[in-house]
Amino acid sequence: MKKIAILGALALGLVASAVAAAHWTAPGRKAQFLFGGALVDVGYGLQDGVETYDFAHEHELTPAQVWTEMREHNRLSSGMRHAFPRTAHHPLVALVVCMDARIDTNELVGDTRRYYYVIRTAGSVMGEREHEMLELAVANGVKLVVLTTHSDCAAERAAATPELREKFPALSRAVDEREASIASFLERPTIAGALAAGRLRVERVAIETLTDQLETDVER
Repeated sequence: MKKIAILGALALGLVASAVAAAHWTAPGRKAQFLFGGALVDVGYGLQDGVETYDFAHEHELTPAQVWTEMREHNRLSSGMRHAFPRTAHHPLVALVVCMDARIDTNELVGDTRRYYYVIRTAGSVMGEREHEMLELAVANGVKLVVLTTHSDCAAERAAATPELREKFPALSRAVDEREASIASFLERPTIAGALAAGRLRVERVAIETLTDQLETDVER
């Protein structure tokens, strides 16, 4: 409890500092952004070890119990969102990210303000539907598409392991065809036209899974 009280006091201090900075200087807006990110990290830290509202003893839970607990999590979380509504922002960025739960898109960009469309698939592999969804996003104002891979990817590991390839053939083929899919996406008239006109940028990055750090030196 003492640790929680200390963290709570720290959070309140950060809020006060951020509000003061934001009201007085232009650089203060950057400080507000950084302090907000720090508070998000404090919140994650507070939840990280909590067992009361967690999937504790997960190996002993039935699927029905997991569903019940998830609904309770949603009830608590949505109640907070209702009590403290947030500003809606139109996304300027579309992220294509693996479904791996270790990749947290809020932590990836240090921002919780809904500036991001997020497409999550196994191995960050895109198909025709994802291509069309990104085209729609660009038509609706997205200016940056970020295509990602990440370290220690289970889908890539399956594609690289003979016995797993045999067990998961469709997933393995999708990983094999990822580069061809990206090339096809870039050649789509809507995307190619937006790139040529300077209305769109497409970047490819690798994510370090344990830190969410982006590495831009990705082999094409």
